[in-house]
Amino acid sequence: MNILVTGGGGFLGQALCRALLARGHAVTSVSRSHHPALEALGVPQRQADLADREAVLRAFDGGFDAVLHNAAKAGAWGSHASYFSANVLGTRNVIAACRAHGIGRLVHTSTPSVAHRATHPVEGASADEVPYGEGVKAHYAATKIIAEREALAANGPDLATVALRPRLIWGPGDTQILPRLVERARSGRLRLVGSGDNLVDTTYIDNAAQAHVDALDHLHPGAACAGRAYFISNGEPWPLRAVLNGLLRAAGAPEVHATIPFRAAYALGAVCEGLWTLLPLRGDPPMTRFLAEQLATPHWYSMAPAARDFGYAPRVSMAEGMARLRASLAAQT
Repeated sequence: MNILVTGGGGFLGQALCRALLARGHAVTSVSRSHHPALEALGVPQRQADLADREAVLRAFDGGFDAVLHNAAKAGAWGSHASYFSANVLGTRNVIAACRAHGIGRLVHTSTPSVAHRATHPVEGASADEVPYGEGVKAHYAATKIIAEREALAANGPDLATVALRPRLIWGPGDTQILPRLVERARSGRLRLVGSGDNLVDTTYIDNAAQAHVDALDHLHPGAACAGRAYFISNGEPWPLRAVLNGLLRAAGAPEVHATIPFRAAYALGAVCEGLWTLLPLRGDPPMTRFLAEQLATPHWYSMAPAARDFGYAPRVSMAEGMARLRASLAAQT
């Protein structure tokens, strides 16, 4: 197939491009800037701000069979307008461009954060069993809820859509989560919220990409996965303490053992949000209320629906992924 990937230059986006190329597909990326890594892969690149409908319509013109809509504004902080523009308007324009150009398949990258409900744990549930979050305290999650709903509502006889919710993606090439963990661990500013024994799901990068390709292979109007959302992970919930320390060990950084009670972390998050709102402070706040809730509660999911409807089975275990990450980082030093 001839496939368009939005946000192809990012961590997951590059993995998607590699996985699609390995399957023999033609791949083109659309993003706001040029990425040398995609040039090295031989992936044609088109520049467009997804919030600009006319630019998106032009970028999507090229006889594409499917779109993997991976681009989004993530992170813990920023204005509501910036998140709404990237995540909601961007998704609306992607849907409109698919319809305008007769593109029949759309795989939308969502997030488990759309189902976040304060301190309520999610333990072994599927996307069908967990409602969307309410009163969400993070612009990222709030706008991704709208985007996912609209992507799924667009499903129909001319455009088949599916939404995937990969949980905490990690592995070689990560330029976001791991570098921040390492920096905080080495500066002595990293803490576990609560005991750190809460079970959480995460997703090795190659498994996250594989899930998207599997879903694409099975997606068509009337398919079992069409119009539905799916949690995606390694299917191996680990205590959060073990996940963080596994990543830190792979990077040769100090492990984290210090803890902070949830109530204290939540209060700190509220204070940080206030300061970052009132003052011209740079970067993301070290804690937010949403992040405190996420770090303190169990979050692990059932992979059964994804296995049943599009054959997803994680190929890289947690242990193997950690070993690959360690080898990749060692090779860079």
